Amino acid sequence: MATKTFQELIVWQKAHQFVLLVYKFTESFPKSELYGLTSQFRRAAISIAANIAEGYKKKGKADKARFFNISQGSIEECQYYLILASDLEFGNTSELQNLLDEVSKMTESYTNKILSSKF
Repeated sequence: MATKTFQELIVWQKAHQFVLLVYKFTESFPKSELYGLTSQFRRAAISIAANIAEGYKKKGKADKARFFNISQGSIEECQYYLILASDLEFGNTSELQNLLDEVSKMTESYTNKILSSKF
């Protein structure tokens, strides 16, 4: 059965869950990071889910895939922020890392499905 909204996509649901966890995780970052790592991390996390949502409504395969590719770029950016947060000892990143890995695999799979479809 086809989905009617981006909110029905499991990949978007997982990406949104990641955003919510990033917000909670970054609440405990030092205040000196408010305009640095906190802001950048949140922006990149939001970009993952936002580009999935935007790409959902695009008509052509290439256009849809482009937004999912942008989302994948934001996933990689978040991968770095998790490494940095861990190295700076800002908290345990394992839950976020596991969820981000799942979102990454799902995004790649969804993109491949779009590109190989015959619509």
